[in-house]
Amino acid sequence: MSTKKSLLKEAPLLEVRNLETAFDIDGNDYNAVDKVSFKVKPRQIVGVVGESGCGKSVMSLSIMQLLPKGIGKIKSGEIIFDGINLEKMSENQINSIRGKDISMIFQEPMTSLNPVFSIGYQLQEVLFNHTKISKSEARLKSVALLKSVGISRPEKIVDEYPHQLSGGMRQRVMIAMAIANQPKLLIADEPTTALDVTVQAQILELLKEIQEVNDMSVILITHDLGVVAEMCDEVIVMYAGRIVERTDVDTLFYNPKHPYTTLLLGAIPKMDEEEERLSTIQGIVPSLTNMPTVGCRFAHRCPSSMPECLTETPLLREVEQGHEVACLLFETSRQREGVRK
Repeated sequence: MSTKKSLLKEAPLLEVRNLETAFDIDGNDYNAVDKVSFKVKPRQIVGVVGESGCGKSVMSLSIMQLLPKGIGKIKSGEIIFDGINLEKMSENQINSIRGKDISMIFQEPMTSLNPVFSIGYQLQEVLFNHTKISKSEARLKSVALLKSVGISRPEKIVDEYPHQLSGGMRQRVMIAMAIANQPKLLIADEPTTALDVTVQAQILELLKEIQEVNDMSVILITHDLGVVAEMCDEVIVMYAGRIVERTDVDTLFYNPKHPYTTLLLGAIPKMDEEEERLSTIQGIVPSLTNMPTVGCRFAHRCPSSMPECLTETPLLREVEQGHEVACLLFETSRQREGVRK
């Protein structure tokens, strides 16, 4: 509790302001991230949850400035990291920060690691990009990094190739690469995807330990609300490119406000209850080319939908201290009139 109180007083390490990220499809721009704003404090773990297609990974790639060139672009907004606007930096300046001060663990370790280079070569490349270090020193540090993420026989593994390692070991290598230069902010995009339950628990425990030892901030993108409950201080719930709810982790689980959040929590299997069918959310997330331009984007799937939900766009508002929700159910008539104006 004392840690959470201290976090509230600190200036943010990362501040995203009204971010809009679009993709060019047949000559038209479609927003995958739409007017998203949030902050990450030093040493804070912020979870980002939502179904596939809600804009979570695109948001992280926007922060890393890794959008596919010619297809994706940041249309508007600001990304302020450690007091610096990343959007105003040159490619060389971004390269000096990316992999050093901000680092990322990507979803698929097999495709993220280059199959034709050894593990040691890829670790050393990260070190060479940001530090003046000899080859022998880089090799020693690579072995130490592998050992730090719980890989046994690191002196041998450093000379092996990705295909020779299990999924869990490849994910540990990805973590070692991400923390090689002791970043201030680590973005972990579905770090336990395709791993079995036992390995998932080990990887999450490792991430938590590394975060505490290195005083890092972490943005943890996941579908798994169980992971959020174990790992995070604050949670952002995204739907169709927008934030629909944001609060601390305890409040989200014990007092969710947005109908989408409530349905997500309701879909978690419960070991102490016998049910013939799992709860599901009817319908699917709208595609980029079929995104509603007005109203609440969840309205067509929402069990609490009202007629005005189709015509009035809810804004993210603080409904209780530290608890923000974008839903007309929690807006007064005067606030809704302000939206219309």
